[in-house]
Amino acid sequence: MGVGALIGALIVVTSSVMADKPQNEVAPDSAVQQEKVTLPLQELRAFAEVFERVSNDYVEEVDEKKLLEGAISGMLSSLDPHSAYLPPKSFEEMEEHTKGEFGGLGMEVGMEDGFVKVISPIDDTPAQKAGVKAGDLIVKLGDEPVKGKTLSEAVKIMRGKPGTKLKLTIVRKGNDAPIVLEITRAVIKVKSVKQRLLKDGVGYVRISQFQIRTGQDLVNAIEKLDEENKGPINGLVLDLRNNPGGVLTAAVQVSDAFLNEGLIVYTEGRIKNSKMRFEAQQGDIMKGRPVVVLINEGSASASEIVAGALQDQKRAIVVGRTSFGKGSVQTLLPLNNGAAIKVTTARYFTPLGRSIQAEGIKPDIKVDLVKVEKVDTSELVSVKEKDLSGHLENGNGSDKSKKTKSEKDAKKLEEINELLEKDYELNEALRVLKTMSLAQKMK
Repeated sequence: MGVGALIGALIVVTSSVMADKPQNEVAPDSAVQQEKVTLPLQELRAFAEVFERVSNDYVEEVDEKKLLEGAISGMLSSLDPHSAYLPPKSFEEMEEHTKGEFGGLGMEVGMEDGFVKVISPIDDTPAQKAGVKAGDLIVKLGDEPVKGKTLSEAVKIMRGKPGTKLKLTIVRKGNDAPIVLEITRAVIKVKSVKQRLLKDGVGYVRISQFQIRTGQDLVNAIEKLDEENKGPINGLVLDLRNNPGGVLTAAVQVSDAFLNEGLIVYTEGRIKNSKMRFEAQQGDIMKGRPVVVLINEGSASASEIVAGALQDQKRAIVVGRTSFGKGSVQTLLPLNNGAAIKVTTARYFTPLGRSIQAEGIKPDIKVDLVKVEKVDTSELVSVKEKDLSGHLENGNGSDKSKKTKSEKDAKKLEEINELLEKDYELNEALRVLKTMSLAQKMK
């Protein structure tokens, strides 16, 4: 294809895309409209010339289709880490992801400085079980360096037949040497909402990512907790740690579940369709009972919308560490060849007008990342009342029927205590919730 022909084709293609845009997206001002369709001809000539030189002079014969796809990919990846070209296969896989079932390692990733950055591992997946953490930089996939690959190419390597293994070489902040993990691929079936009852009638709901049904699943989870508690739970810890986000409408529905009125989130962008506002409808499922939202550096996008909305509306106390800071909206635009482009079209803003982008949600109560270790007390010298000569008997007797809790209840309590011992952040969230509950009762 000659230089002149390629420039002509580019002009025709670009003009036709503009003509296909809905009328309400085109500015009425003719000067603005003219500016939109004006093309940088000198730069297009340079592009066409480079394309022709590479096609003719590169050491090996080049697939021109692949070359043009690479150019499109480069154009989009130069905008921001979340804009990308999705070939047909990648587009299909992304659609599977939002439905909650796909194959691979089980982590949400982006690009940073040419490496794959883990935004967060997904609960109960091979990546999470192998010890992958939010913030990890993947520098090698198997024996292949990540540097020089696009995000789509890297994700393609990570996906594969269930049961096959992939070696990841990871650079982690605070570690001097790279970490090598071998992970077995699996079909990732993500259950986005889990619940359990904690101490003193407090409910715990974990949302691992936002899927199409997450809003309804949350409501169902709280109803199950009420049923297990034999009455309304006294409060709720909503755990959004390492939640990479997902479907916007799901985040709105989750926020709405706790609000009776008011703004949840709004978006601002250049085109009319990017300006959206989402308001809460009447019906707080918790009926004003206290809520604590738990976040960390792996909480991104949709999870930040929920935390920001409930924080601004003073409906919940946010506990943990500052979130990831992905406050941009991506729009999927399908192309005629079965591929699609994912383009950043707007920014998210909390009800009070705070931009989430690159700032994240700051918690009301910060909980530092700590390592909790159990102290071995077996060697400590300890004298108790029962060791004293002539001590009084307990008085309860040995009748098992006098036990205040069944063995089943005791086992449950032991499991909860073990969970809280291991999870310092959850323990702190529970403490905050109890304080809120007490303050409510004293009003």
